[in-house]
Amino acid sequence: MTATAVPALIAGETVLDETIAARAPWSAVVRAGDVLTIVDLDGNQAVDCLLYAADDTAVRYSAAETIARQGRIALTTGSVLRADTGAALVTVIADEVGVHDTLGGACSKESNTLRYGQHTRAQHGCMENFLIEGARWGLGARDLSSNVNWFMNVPVDPDGALGIVDGLSGPGKRVALRADVDTLVLISNCPQINNPCNAFNPTPVRVVVTRPDAAS
Repeated sequence: MTATAVPALIAGETVLDETIAARAPWSAVVRAGDVLTIVDLDGNQAVDCLLYAADDTAVRYSAAETIARQGRIALTTGSVLRADTGAALVTVIADEVGVHDTLGGACSKESNTLRYGQHTRAQHGCMENFLIEGARWGLGARDLSSNVNWFMNVPVDPDGALGIVDGLSGPGKRVALRADVDTLVLISNCPQINNPCNAFNPTPVRVVVTRPDAAS
């Protein structure tokens, strides 16, 4: 898929079409009924994501509630991402990859140094991206919650250990999320270079918001 190709999975009026640079943060409010398509432009890029009800950011995505309600840990078409109140925030309505992570969390300076050594401390992580971008919406460290890792492959071993391995995505693969309420979406286009979640080479992704026709 080229950068000029129409990337949205769900047809409709294009409300927003932006490219998120490698390693960069991004945010927007996706209005109820609109569809956010995330495009893995070069393949094997992890996209960390936080979700909040736009009119009350105390209502935010809960991995525990989402996993318990759907009875599985991975996200794909039909998955409803819920707040800890049980309220639906977004629903995955189309998916070209099939598995998206709910358990791996977000990298940070602290986790990088613990896992990979003090020489990585200068490398900012997704937590730093979330703090930078969240500040634009009045959010601070206490407002951060569990996150989704779109396109990231985190298998669970029989002993319960989590692995971080090469992704299942490929160039141009997409996932589409319908906002069930006005939803504030924060993204960290993951800057991690110490494990294979990004093939050790962070790359850009594209985000497109469409407003489906009433007939569709």
